Amino acid sequence: MKKIIFSLILLGAITANAQDKNNPWAIGIGVNAVDFYPTNVDIPTGYGGWGDEFFNAGDHYNILPAVSKISVGKYLADGFSLEAAGTLNKISKMGDNSVSDLMYFGLDGALKFNFGSILGETAWFDPYVSVGGGYTWLDKFGAPTANGGVGINFWFNDNIGLNVESKYKHVFDNADILQHFQHSVGIVLKFGGTDTDGDGIFDKDDACPTVFGLAAFNGCPDTDGDGVEDSKDACPTVAGLAALNGCPDADGDGIADKDDACPNEKGTKANKGCPDTDGDGVVDKDDACPTVAGPADNKGCPWPDTDRDGVTDNLDKCPTVAGPASNNGCPVKPTVEVMATLNEYARTILFDTNKATFKNESMNILKSMTAIFKDYPEADFIIAGHTDSVGSDKSNQLLSERRAAAVRDYLISNGINADRLTTVGFGESKPVDTNATAAGRQNNRRTEVTLKN
Repeated sequence: MKKIIFSLILLGAITANAQDKNNPWAIGIGVNAVDFYPTNVDIPTGYGGWGDEFFNAGDHYNILPAVSKISVGKYLADGFSLEAAGTLNKISKMGDNSVSDLMYFGLDGALKFNFGSILGETAWFDPYVSVGGGYTWLDKFGAPTANGGVGINFWFNDNIGLNVESKYKHVFDNADILQHFQHSVGIVLKFGGTDTDGDGIFDKDDACPTVFGLAAFNGCPDTDGDGVEDSKDACPTVAGLAALNGCPDADGDGIADKDDACPNEKGTKANKGCPDTDGDGVVDKDDACPTVAGPADNKGCPWPDTDRDGVTDNLDKCPTVAGPASNNGCPVKPTVEVMATLNEYARTILFDTNKATFKNESMNILKSMTAIFKDYPEADFIIAGHTDSVGSDKSNQLLSERRAAAVRDYLISNGINADRLTTVGFGESKPVDTNATAAGRQNNRRTEVTLKN
């Protein structure tokens, strides 16, 4: 029954073994050494105590100078693997006793546990423990064994390593085969992993198994080499910044070039990456006056004020003629009340008798009239001269004309544009009072002002 059990273990081991999840299959070739000395404490002659002279290879190890061990294995999961191994040896030393070259065969199966699942990835250093069983033949004798061992793989790369192993083999039901240690050293080759895209990352761990990629991105590509894998890169063919999802920012304004209307000039997000030097809301590339603030409807330039009346041309209904804002930039004509005041002054201008020269007391009146004329710079006026009936009609006509002209000349000399002033004389033809009295004649000797337009 024991032989049947061990044979079943062995058959199971032949179909499976352990190395790692990426290269699930492994084969090993090497040499083995069999040592009977430190395991047979119950035999009084020629053997030591348990573990004695464990490393005394010269006196106790049986080594066949040829390939004497072949193994095959398959990875299971979580650090566990199964291994089947066959060994061949020639026994000439049993403890301190010499024997005549007995042939040794071993067929063993083992369950291994790799400590990498506990220690983490150790790369080149790969220790393990194993338990299992097998069947051992010594010359014409055979017996089942229970095995336990430890080993280390020293990996030169992902596929090739050096294996060193030592296991204890406990023999059942046969006094002709003693308990013993079997040590081995050899080369182990891992294989069986699939890497479709050839990027060195096996398909089972490759997030992009059909596209050549990088280990840093689980096998996915970074075409532009900017450190942002293509699947997360908004600009996969142009190197950029991680903060901008892999897109470049030529002007360093924090706005990706693909979203930047001015990729070579620093700007603001509100202006789609374009600058606005004067801060008027019109970006420089669209601003006819980029350094002077102005409204968008005038291409970023300030509206002019041609007539300099304080009302910009876009709001000024009379852009070339000054006028108050209250009248939309147009000049205001004097009202009836203003004209009445103006004529109150005009009628009281006093001239020297039969002359067109002013009396001194009229100078303040003329100054007051000048101020009113200046308040209405766009209004044109007619200055009319009148006389009483004393003297001939002809002389009175000439005198009225001269007196109207005298008022005009005074206004011009004090800053009133000549083009705004027209004169006319009516002589004695338009009296406003009787000429029969001195008071009436004084009222008829007058100057009047009317609007021309």
